Amino acid sequence: MNVKKHATPPAWTDPDDAPDLTDEFFQQADEYFGEKLVRRGRPKGSDKTATTVRFDNDVLEAFKATGPRWQTRLNAAVRDWLKTHRPEEVDV
Repeated sequence: MNVKKHATPPAWTDPDDAPDLTDEFFQQADEYFGEKLVRRGRPKGSDKTATTVRFDNDVLEAFKATGPRWQTRLNAAVRDWLKTHRPEEVDV
């Protein structure tokens, strides 16, 4: 007759054998304040709008080549252009 065997208990792990916690680990970790999860990213009420804009490939590649946060730099360049130019009004 077959007898049911009890599940094998998990092997004990020495807490001293735990891996080191790196900066990368903490950057990826969820952050809690008490029991409330702190959300990352742009805060609610930001004054930015997601949109679709078409740029020439060379312009887009030039900004992308500057590395992370290239969209922020592109936004700053357009804002700087607006200081000395007025967008032309188009009759629809």
